[in-house]
Amino acid sequence: MGDSWERARRVLAGAGLPPDALAGVRPLSGGTYNTVEELLLADGGRYVLKVPPAAPGLRHERRLLVSEAEFCAGAAEAGVPAPRAVSVGGDTSVPYLLMTACPGEPWTEAEPADGERAELRTELGRQVARLHRVTGPGFGYPSGALGPLAPDWRTAFTAMTDAVLTDARDYGARLPRPVDEVAAVIRTAAGALDEVTVPALVHFDLWPGNILVERPAAGKARIGGLVDGERMFWGDPLADFVSLALLGDIRTDRAFLAGYGEAGGRAAFGAAARVRLALYRAYLYLIMLTETIPRATGDEHERRVQATVAPELESALAEIGDSC
Repeated sequence: MGDSWERARRVLAGAGLPPDALAGVRPLSGGTYNTVEELLLADGGRYVLKVPPAAPGLRHERRLLVSEAEFCAGAAEAGVPAPRAVSVGGDTSVPYLLMTACPGEPWTEAEPADGERAELRTELGRQVARLHRVTGPGFGYPSGALGPLAPDWRTAFTAMTDAVLTDARDYGARLPRPVDEVAAVIRTAAGALDEVTVPALVHFDLWPGNILVERPAAGKARIGGLVDGERMFWGDPLADFVSLALLGDIRTDRAFLAGYGEAGGRAAFGAAARVRLALYRAYLYLIMLTETIPRATGDEHERRVQATVAPELESALAEIGDSC
C-alpha cells in the first residue's frame, strides 16, 4: 500500500494537483493488463491511475497508455462519455496515465434488466457512431508500437496481423491451425481492406466490462462511460463490431444497430464487409489466444479461452477461406 500511495502522490504532483489532498487509493479490478487504481481526493474528486506491467507483452502492447490518451481526446471531440486524460507519462521511466473517473459500474456488474438493456444498447449505438466520426492522420496504432501510421488500411492491418502472428509463433500459442496457414488465409483477403479509405477512431475493446452503466437517483439508467481505450487504433469502424458482439454476431443486435444508424453510422454487411468482419474477428481471437502465455493466466483460464475462442477463430478463418 505504501508504494501505491507514494506513486499516487508523485503522479498528482506531476499533474499539478495537490498531493496532500490524496485521501485514498483503491485497486480496481476487471483489467487484465495494467495496474489500475482509483485515487480519492479529500474534496471528493476521483481519478483513475494506470500503470503498465514491467514484463513484456505482445508487440502491439508497447506504449498502450499513449493510445489510451489518444482515445480520451477522440472521445472528448465526439462528445462521448469517457475518461479525460489529465497527465500522461508515456515516455517516463515508470509510464502512467492519470484520467478522470467516469460514473457507473461495468455492464457486467450492473446487470441491466431486459427493459433497460434495449434502451442502453441503442444509446451505445449512438455513442459508437459518434466515435467513428472522429478521424486520424493515418492508419494503425497511434502509440507507434508497430511503427509510424500507414497511409492505407491494408498496410496498417497487415502489420497488425503480422505482429500478432509473430507473437503467436514466438510464444508457442495453441492455435486451431499452424501459424503459417493462418497467415496465408488472412493474406488471401487483403484486397477487401482497400474499401476502407478514412482512418476512423476504433476502440476495439468494447465488450460489456468496458461499458459503464450509471443509475442516477432520478431518471433512467444510462451509459456512464466507455473506458479502457488502450487498444484503440485508426482504422475501419467495422472492426469495433467484433468486441461489441464478442464471440457473437453484431447483426443480431437490433437495438445497437438502430442507435448506430440514428447517429449517422453506416452498418452495411455486403460481401466485402463480411470478409473484413471475419478478418477483424480473426485478429482479436489471435490476440486472445496468444496473450494468455506472456500474462501467465494459468491453466484453467487457458483451457476456458481454448474452449471458447479457438472455435471462433477457426470459424472466422473458414469464412475467409470460403469467400476468397
